[in-house]
Amino acid sequence: MNIGFLQDLLSSVAEQGRHLADRLGLGAGSSRVDASALPTLVRALLSTRGEASGVGLAREIMGRYQALPPAERIALLKALATTFADDPAAIRKAFSAYDADPNPETHHALLQVVEPPRQEVLRRLNLAPGNTHALVRMREDLLDAMGAVPELAALDRDFVHLFSSWFNRGFLVLRRIDWSSPAHILEKIIRYEAVHAIESWDDLRRRIEPADRRCFAFFHPALIDEPLIFVEVALTRDKPAAIDPILAEGRSPLPPGEAQAAVFYSISNCQKGLAGISFGNFLIKQVVDELKRELPQLDTFVTLSPVPGFRRWLDEARTGGNALLSEDEKQAMACLCDLQPETADPASLPPGFEGILARYFVEARTGRGRIVDPVARFHLGNGARLDRLNLLADRSAKGWRESYGAMVNYLYDLGAIEENHERFATHQEVVASPAVLKAARSIQASRDVAVARSAKR
Repeated sequence: MNIGFLQDLLSSVAEQGRHLADRLGLGAGSSRVDASALPTLVRALLSTRGEASGVGLAREIMGRYQALPPAERIALLKALATTFADDPAAIRKAFSAYDADPNPETHHALLQVVEPPRQEVLRRLNLAPGNTHALVRMREDLLDAMGAVPELAALDRDFVHLFSSWFNRGFLVLRRIDWSSPAHILEKIIRYEAVHAIESWDDLRRRIEPADRRCFAFFHPALIDEPLIFVEVALTRDKPAAIDPILAEGRSPLPPGEAQAAVFYSISNCQKGLAGISFGNFLIKQVVDELKRELPQLDTFVTLSPVPGFRRWLDEARTGGNALLSEDEKQAMACLCDLQPETADPASLPPGFEGILARYFVEARTGRGRIVDPVARFHLGNGARLDRLNLLADRSAKGWRESYGAMVNYLYDLGAIEENHERFATHQEVVASPAVLKAARSIQASRDVAVARSAKR
């Protein structure tokens, strides 16, 4: 009975939105129901004061947006970005008033006009049930179109600003995923896996059903059946150096009581529309705490992570003017193009490869001063330490294409997570093990020797 009442209530609210659209001449039968007409409904949404009619309009607008073909969706997004921008004259006037008499009232008035109306549009669109997910999908359209429509960048900044609040870690719920989880959730785990593709339902079962496997997903209350991020875990005796033994068919499961290490071997972001939105730090620590409660004997929490940007960076450094590589090193790395992942062995890798991989993490930076590797940014931001470099750890086509097969271990030391996070967040410092730092320094040492020999000649 309560469910029926709620459905009737929502239907009534939606009907109010349709009635208002009819009064504006934008009813379902109108020929003006297209992208150019929707801004009129958006203006009505901004001007309405009744919450019920606002909910109805929000549902009506998003429903119509989703029914548009892609080209008309982009037209509406462009209209949102330009028509509902901030007003420079109003900002100057409000700032002058604040500058002349800085007090809480003039400050509040300034804040009101500095925020572009686009943000209030997005907030009001979010009023209707289901529209949070619809807005995430809308940002997917926006991200797809931004390269060709630069004006959309301002609207994207508004999305990022609001989503960063709506999806902060305080709202996220951690749930374990196992073989008894609803089928529609399991299907999404298969679909969203971004690190090591899940080939079939049997493959998924091998990853989540055995006693030495775990899977956890973070959910948001407004997207109850849509995982935001999920983590696949292998329970092992020690730190792994390659992915094949973890994913192998026919392996013998390890009794959980004998496990000493928890290995996070796949972490996937599920919602493209939330790209670039931080869910907060210490997400992995929350999974660590959950595992530690279940299996107190676990003493090592480590990843086996891909290095998705290394090959591209190395190939560009080898052919360009990157100061991190000497001319001799650039020439030595050329032989990588001739190697085959199936037959490559450590001896076939060029001298200095491990040292260059270490420098990629420790020293390479983007133009904005950030470390290059996105996976490293995630784990270091979550308080991990770059613990070990694993050469030829992923011989799959994807692993070879991204990193010449290299993978790394990030160690989550429970006693150092907060300190490591602060060092990275404050100074962009890469907290790394002595072995990784030694590998990074080895290149400089070899260069010093080469320079000395050259000077003697």
